[in-house]
Amino acid sequence: MKKDIHPKYHETSITCACGNVIKTRSTVKDIHVEICAACHPYFTGKEKLMDTAGRVELFKKRYGKKDAAKTAPQA
Repeated sequence: MKKDIHPKYHETSITCACGNVIKTRSTVKDIHVEICAACHPYFTGKEKLMDTAGRVELFKKRYGKKDAAKTAPQA
């Protein structure tokens, strides 16, 4: 390995906004992140799934075909 061409590799800490601190090694000193595996909803099981039931029926109600009796002009 050649000297003086590689970046310095030292111990660092990754700090999350939730307060979780992870010790690792990196070329960057201190790393601050907004979300980590300890507070991410997908990994904690607190993920909220959007309820899509009834969406198709709502669309058909708004934009579907209308009855011929309702749309026929009165004579």
